[in-house]
Amino acid sequence: MVAQVMALFNLSADYNLDIMQPQQTLSDITCRSLKGLESLFVEMQPDMVISQGDTTTAFAAALAAFYQQIPVGHVEAGLRTDNILNPFPEEANRRLVSQIATLHFAPTKTSVKNLKTSGVVQGIHQTGNTVIDALLTVAEKAPVCEVPGLDWDSHRVILSTVHRRENWGAPLKDIAHSFLEILERFPDTALLLPLHRNPTVREPLKAALDSHPRAFLVEPLDYAQLVGAMKRCYLLLTDSGGLQEEAPGLGKPVLVLRETTERPEAVKSGTAKLVGTDTTTVVKAASELLSDESAYLKMAKAVNPFGDGQAARRIAEIVTDYFA
Repeated sequence: MVAQVMALFNLSADYNLDIMQPQQTLSDITCRSLKGLESLFVEMQPDMVISQGDTTTAFAAALAAFYQQIPVGHVEAGLRTDNILNPFPEEANRRLVSQIATLHFAPTKTSVKNLKTSGVVQGIHQTGNTVIDALLTVAEKAPVCEVPGLDWDSHRVILSTVHRRENWGAPLKDIAHSFLEILERFPDTALLLPLHRNPTVREPLKAALDSHPRAFLVEPLDYAQLVGAMKRCYLLLTDSGGLQEEAPGLGKPVLVLRETTERPEAVKSGTAKLVGTDTTTVVKAASELLSDESAYLKMAKAVNPFGDGQAARRIAEIVTDYFA
């Protein structure tokens, strides 16, 4: 999945830690990343390590740099739900990186405030989020997403992505049942669901939805295809953090299949709505947007609070000034 994105932006990896293994645990990922990066940082002697986001590898990279006394810059700093177990393990990862980093590149005013509340007093910069830079760059190229059998012109397409650990098990089954009920209530809709590669996620979704004629379960889309799908879809149902920022940039309402979000700005601005995973609640929220044009337009036309496409330039300037 990473290779798809790198190819789109004409990037190549100088190093590959090659840590992936079947059924790996968080401890496996952390230990192999930490050990691999230790050797790499000793060899390279970088002046700064920039770590993006809240994945376990982002935390491991920051920790490996700290152990070598290398300054850390954290992109997408300051996101919080204030529930350390939700999302898991991302909430803990980003809190820990904040205590290690020297420069904090916060997307919004709220994330700046979160950093200060957590005891960070220096190196905080509000930059917007680079995910919006990427989105606008790719959207300008007018990407397409062609799915065999899916008629974009005849159906209102609901785009969904589901992968969060806290949604594994019963919540995932509830989400699948929600999709089935929405498709039943609205015959003019279709569901486009790119499946995560993790069998724990994909198998329950396939079991529930694979036989439905208007449910299109596909392999993960590359980023250009995903942007193309976002541009043409009617609305999104997702537990993804990034899509909560990206979809509003294209004027698409987002129903968030989670109980909490580290992006409350999206909810406050009206571009996203937290609906959890309860089938009744999800179906009710989706039905409102599919039935009430004014409710739909209210979300679709809300202002995206996450950036203007210039975050990367600002971050580069801040890093340059730091060394100057």
